[in-house]
Amino acid sequence: MRRFFSRKRWSARAAGFCLAAAACAVAASPAQAVQVGLVGLFPGKAVLVIDGGAPRTLAVGARVSGVRLLAVDAAGAMIEADGRRQRLVVGQHVHGGGGGGGAQTASLTADGRGHFFTTGTVNGATVRFMVDTGASVVALGAADARRANIDLAKARPTMVQTANGVAQAWAVTLDAVRVGDITLNGVAGVVHSQDLPMALLGMSFLNRMEMQRDGEILTLRKRY
Repeated sequence: MRRFFSRKRWSARAAGFCLAAAACAVAASPAQAVQVGLVGLFPGKAVLVIDGGAPRTLAVGARVSGVRLLAVDAAGAMIEADGRRQRLVVGQHVHGGGGGGGAQTASLTADGRGHFFTTGTVNGATVRFMVDTGASVVALGAADARRANIDLAKARPTMVQTANGVAQAWAVTLDAVRVGDITLNGVAGVVHSQDLPMALLGMSFLNRMEMQRDGEILTLRKRY
């Protein structure tokens, strides 16, 4: 009887150890990046779609499913997901994305005319982009370039074709261009002498992406 109880105790301890080890393994396994989309804005509130679920209206400071709404303004919302802060505009979807080496992606929603817009950054400065596969490089207006601290003193003068004809511009290399969870360094660009309604996200950025359109959603996935 003594031996029986001894083995039973040992089995219980072993089972407890296995359960504890399994719990540690689950805790240590990396969490999948949450996907967040912004579908509406109200004063002090934003309507978010998290991991494809039903739209949720969050007040600033609220947290749900690992996503926290940090700020809202007329142009978009700032969120924190998977420990990272990201800015969204209406119709934009991004992956929260922790470090884990996963693919960098961004999802954009078409407007009523089929154009894809997104808010990104150039050299850390916020820029409003329109996806333009007809533009060979990323194109910035004068005001966007100033906010991005682009020095034109050593830039190469060039001429570009616009809707209003040929215009003066400067060929530059952009230190960093970010859209959603995607960041590229050393991106070819041009700076126009005049302001533009929005920056053009051209092929110097897009040709390093896998682009997949599903209805009104365009998904960009960084290739290299």
